[in-house]
Amino acid sequence: MSTSDSEINNEAAFYRKKLLLSTVIPIIVVFLIWLVKIIEILFGIGFSYLGIHPLSSDGLAGIILSPLIHADFNHLFNNTLPLFFLSVALFFFYSEVALRVFILTWVLSGILVWIAGREAWHIGASGVVYGLASFLFFSGIIRKYFRLIALSLLIVFLYGSMVWGIFPGVYRNVSWESHMLGFFAGIALAVWYRKEGPQAPVYEWMEEEEEEKEEEVRGER
Repeated sequence: MSTSDSEINNEAAFYRKKLLLSTVIPIIVVFLIWLVKIIEILFGIGFSYLGIHPLSSDGLAGIILSPLIHADFNHLFNNTLPLFFLSVALFFFYSEVALRVFILTWVLSGILVWIAGREAWHIGASGVVYGLASFLFFSGIIRKYFRLIALSLLIVFLYGSMVWGIFPGVYRNVSWESHMLGFFAGIALAVWYRKEGPQAPVYEWMEEEEEEKEEEVRGER
């Protein structure tokens, strides 16, 4: 086996391992939200009272717990796949900041709904889904890194229609506030972490151009 073949195999093994590790937390989260729904069905109980109830002390726990609770299996199905895919993409492409971004998306979207949501119980992981989609899209654009921009375009292709969910009245019996505020939380985190994690590579010719510009500026002075 040649050196180049060995390097290719090592690189492939590295990315396989990275992809596998990127699924760990998403699998745990998906397992938990399904476990909660199964417990509700098996024991004939409901956990909706653990959702977010805006500006109420009894709704504070929902900031953490509401993404684990879903109204029915249709609600759960609609959130499971995008939550898993977007979470894996986050941990794979943004591994250095992924855990912080994931936790902050979860908590920040919940806090914003608690502050600004309408009088109702807000449950479901859709705020986290919108936050992750927003972060992945805007972060790729902000960093101007072609690989991450490609991911941004993939997000638009797969979930671009989600944008309608941030407007009131488009979908019935849906917490559009969670969608909208999760979306804004994702943008804020994309800006906040723009200098951490993967960055566009700087090539030698780009460095040379910068040096020439600096020399020209010094010469003019």
